[in-house]
Amino acid sequence: MEALGLDAVWWLVSPGNPLKAKAGMAPLSARFASAQKQARRSRIVPTVIERDLGTRYTSKTLKALTQRYPSKQFVWLMGSDNLAQFHLWRDWRGIARHMPIAVIARPGYDAAAMTSPAMAWLRPFHVPAANLTQGSLSRAPALVTLRFDPDPRSATAVRRDNPDWAEQYARASGRFSRRDPITHRLIESPGPV
Repeated sequence: MEALGLDAVWWLVSPGNPLKAKAGMAPLSARFASAQKQARRSRIVPTVIERDLGTRYTSKTLKALTQRYPSKQFVWLMGSDNLAQFHLWRDWRGIARHMPIAVIARPGYDAAAMTSPAMAWLRPFHVPAANLTQGSLSRAPALVTLRFDPDPRSATAVRRDNPDWAEQYARASGRFSRRDPITHRLIESPGPV
């Protein structure tokens, strides 16, 4: 947030990723509670706004967000693992034309991200992180790549190491808000998982 001069980060907890199998996906309320726990004591705001917008693809979500919140200036944040396969996303060029993108390095994905078809298209719009100034990301297309001390954790590995994580969040859901902080709509409790 500091590197980009952001006021907050909205963590979009997706109702379902079109590029991932639905089988075995934890309930939305458990994934939202997990995101809340991870984001505590920060300016990261987990939200299930995609569910309420009725969007399934990022391109449609971003258009709906900017229509619903015209006074906000958004920057799309994603990991380099996503940049490596960004060219597979529906209307990925439209996403880049619609909103500036900040890519956060992820261990093991640098080479694939930097040599991806999407990066080849985005390279002319690259803004070096050292040159970021107020307004650098005010227009799209624009891309900045950010490097921080790498976090070696992997969500896939965390889930693999604790296969009952969703059930634990379902049981503990009373400790977490059941209202989306952006939409203020109720997030249903999944019941037994």
